[in-house]
This record gives sequence, C-alpha cells and structure tokens, in this order.
Amino acid sequence: MKAKVTLHFYAKSTKANTTGQFPIYIRLTVNGNRLEFSTKKFVDSSRWSADLAKMKGTTEEARSINSYLDLMKSKILDIQMELIHKNQELSIENFKSKLFGLEEKQRMLVAIFQDHNNKIKELVGKEYASGTLERGRICIGRNIRKYE
Repeated sequence: MKAKVTLHFYAKSTKANTTGQFPIYIRLTVNGNRLEFSTKKFVDSSRWSADLAKMKGTTEEARSINSYLDLMKSKILDIQMELIHKNQELSIENFKSKLFGLEEKQRMLVAIFQDHNNKIKELVGKEYASGTLERGRICIGRNIRKYE
C-alpha cells in the first residue's frame, strides 16, 4: 500500500492566453502515473516563482492565488488521507475520481425495487390494482432469496 505521491504547481508557458499570462497547472504523480490539470488561474511569467511554486509578491492577487494553491494542496492531501483510512489503493484513478467528483452513487437493485413498491402501495386502488403490488413483492422475494 506504499505509494509515492508528489504534487507540483507550475505556470505552463505553452498555453499562454491573449494577454500573455500563463495558466497555473497542478501535476499530481502517484507511483509514476501523472495527472495534470489547470487551476483556471493565470499569472504573469515575471510574477511566478518556479522555485517556490507560487506567485511572488504580497499584492491582493498574489495572496489570493497563493491561498487557492494552498487550498488545492490541502484538498489533495485530504484525499490521500481518506484513501489511506479507507484502505483503498493510492492510484491516480482514485485521486481523479475524488478530485473531480466522478464517484458513482451506488444503489442496490433490491432497494430500488423496494422504493418502487412503496410508491405503488400508496397508489393501490387509485391507479394500480392490489395484484400489481403483490407481483412486485413476489419479484423482490425471489431476487432476495436468489442472492442470499
């Protein structure tokens, strides 16, 4: 479960915008696998410190961008701790799904079917016959026994 995780912020000079500013990118590397994505923040090349991986100066803009970068670093470290606590693999895919909210909401089929039957139960006599509810209950019963 040991994994090497590195995080690096850099101004990407090849993606300069029309005003000549460079976007700030994040490079996350987990066991040699790399994920790069934009922070959607831009900086002048003369105001970026590659050694410190942050914006130079004490202006409001510099403080704001540096705070955002610290927040992103903290978020990535929190994800790393969460994965470790849940005994999940530290992989680039797991980081990516947590960072960008790509996790799927898991629902079990029986729970979905039970929810459907509860709605049918409320409508018996109005829109559905009692036999419809009974067939729904029988179907759930067969599926539960099948997987137990």
